[in-house]
Amino acid sequence: MSNPKIFATPQDVENAFYEALERADLDAMMAVWAEDEEVVCIHPGGARLVGYALIREAWRHVFTRGNKLTVRIAQQTAVVTPFAVISTVLEQIGTRDDESISAPVVATNVYVRGALGWRLVVHHASPAPPGSGELAAPKVLH
Repeated sequence: MSNPKIFATPQDVENAFYEALERADLDAMMAVWAEDEEVVCIHPGGARLVGYALIREAWRHVFTRGNKLTVRIAQQTAVVTPFAVISTVLEQIGTRDDESISAPVVATNVYVRGALGWRLVVHHASPAPPGSGELAAPKVLH
């Protein structure tokens, strides 16, 4: 990647990730990822993809389907350390063509700080359980 974008905060990376997703912009999407063979991406119902090249190909496939997505983020929580942040969110994914179609997705994003600022190293998204458009906090912790 020549002249990589510097992300000063994990929130900057997260914002850029979801903006790239909505724009179906492969270059912008891959700019948020660490160029590392240990990065991991799991799309809802998909296989575990490990490595920058596999993740790029998967996003290329998502973006060439032609559906322009809309994404609303809710219930963000984060575990913050000096060099890593684990963010969990509820994604409400829809399409611009038919806003009545949407699917709640729960996602975990892991960001690490390196010499070139913050980068995404893990994105794990899963379909949310039915009725979890506004997930409530669990009553029992285990």
